[in-house]
Amino acid sequence: MLALGLGATTPAAGLPDDHFSGEVLPAIYACGRAMLFALGENRDLTRAEVETFVAPVAERHAEDRFPLSILIEAIHGSAQAVLAAAAALAQPTEINELVAISSRALVLLMHINVVVTESYNDVEHSIYNAERAARRELCLALLRGQPTDELAARAATPVTDQYTVLAIQTVPDDQPGPTADLLARRRMRILHRALETLTNGTGLVTFDGANGIALLPEDADPNSTAALHAAMAADLAEQFGKPVFLANRVTVARADLPGAAEEVAELATLARLLGRPTGLYRIQDLLLEYQLTRPGPSRDQLAGLIAPLLSAPHLLEALEAHLRFGVDRKSASKYLHVHPNTFTYRLSRIGELTGMSPTDPNESRILAASLTIHHMYPPPVVAATQ
Repeated sequence: MLALGLGATTPAAGLPDDHFSGEVLPAIYACGRAMLFALGENRDLTRAEVETFVAPVAERHAEDRFPLSILIEAIHGSAQAVLAAAAALAQPTEINELVAISSRALVLLMHINVVVTESYNDVEHSIYNAERAARRELCLALLRGQPTDELAARAATPVTDQYTVLAIQTVPDDQPGPTADLLARRRMRILHRALETLTNGTGLVTFDGANGIALLPEDADPNSTAALHAAMAADLAEQFGKPVFLANRVTVARADLPGAAEEVAELATLARLLGRPTGLYRIQDLLLEYQLTRPGPSRDQLAGLIAPLLSAPHLLEALEAHLRFGVDRKSASKYLHVHPNTFTYRLSRIGELTGMSPTDPNESRILAASLTIHHMYPPPVVAATQ
């Protein structure tokens, strides 16, 4: 039913295979089971019964802005698949039973359509969504150092003197488009619910599905805060289906929020670009890398070291593999899908072009610093001239 309904629609057809399994399949199972019991009792399912299965799923689709017309088409596609299967199995002597079951299935379909449409309408006009939008505006105002009194009143959220500033990042989607937009809105919904659970609805957040900043009420125990954020990173990564990088700074005064937000955003970006695993990162975790990327003559000179490699992506990949696997050249060459001798030659070529040997411990660290700066501040792409 799922495959012939939602799974066959656009943009749903481009989503990961398990995108709907955690939310839609349980509703299909529960509703199907209830329908079978109702048939056994020779009655129709009531609107109230259908609502318990359908409304929560419809609300989540509405919050993700999944097109209502496509959802209705998918529901009817699933229903047609079930009726076609029943008709194929029915014997000539069972036509009356088939007609009776089809009639009750049409009543169920009517209830589903009504519940889905009403759920979409409720989400579209809910005060909850208006408050969430107001809280997002309040978050942006605090991050920009702008006045907040009027926004705080609209959001029904008091402004405090101190916050924990939390950056949230995940790996960007490969290609933009309707599918990527739908995935981003789903991640936004998941993050909002995670933060509401964490802060009892008192947190503020701005998040576009890939990058964001949250302002959370101050916790009395920084160690407890770190543990909660690390657990949240793991949970978000599981639900997003991709790595999640959080960075935080605690006990930040309101006047310092803009600078703190910029700092934690850079830390999360560093963790992502350095290929670190999902988790929470603080400045002490990336102290050297963070300092290396500060503006100044030293940063510019370090960045220039690998300039000769920018026109040879295979050499940049070899350098990254060497820094990742160290002396284990067999694993590095396997990672690059090249022969170990080819990998060794590329390392030698890197040394010739940069004047720094990747196999020398001291010079390898300098190349690693240069590569980190390159990831954080890539040179602008110059359009090719005809």
